[in-house]
Amino acid sequence: MWLLLGFGLVFLWAGSTIDPADNCSEDGRECAPWLVPLAQGLGALVALGAGLNMLANPNRGSFVDPATGDLVWWQGRIGNSGGDEGRIHPSQISKLRIVRQDDSDDAVHLYDRAGERLFWFDQEVIPWPYERWAQRLAARWPHIVVERID
Repeated sequence: MWLLLGFGLVFLWAGSTIDPADNCSEDGRECAPWLVPLAQGLGALVALGAGLNMLANPNRGSFVDPATGDLVWWQGRIGNSGGDEGRIHPSQISKLRIVRQDDSDDAVHLYDRAGERLFWFDQEVIPWPYERWAQRLAARWPHIVVERID
């Protein structure tokens, strides 16, 4: 979304600095003054859409619920719908596995005490760097094992 916001703002800014009447070749054969307001309008639309999405729709994330102490995470949230979410008390977590990948983002998996991988918990719901987040969780609940696989 940050990339879309930047892209939209660049087109919005560029459209406001270019005079449509000057958007012609030197010989006057190629002239498209309508492209400048079109680019500016599309830039405004993209920037507005990205900004509103970032403002109103955090569609994935996680936090520790202060009332219950549970680790809560969600993905695919759109507006008020809950999306795919999970919840577990950290006392029931046994392992957090970080799998290093050369060609893409590291993978993160969370396991309960029964050894079951918890659904919808992955690298998209926690902040980067993943190891720092995992170490903070393990420091607060020392029984949690942080496993790194290279």
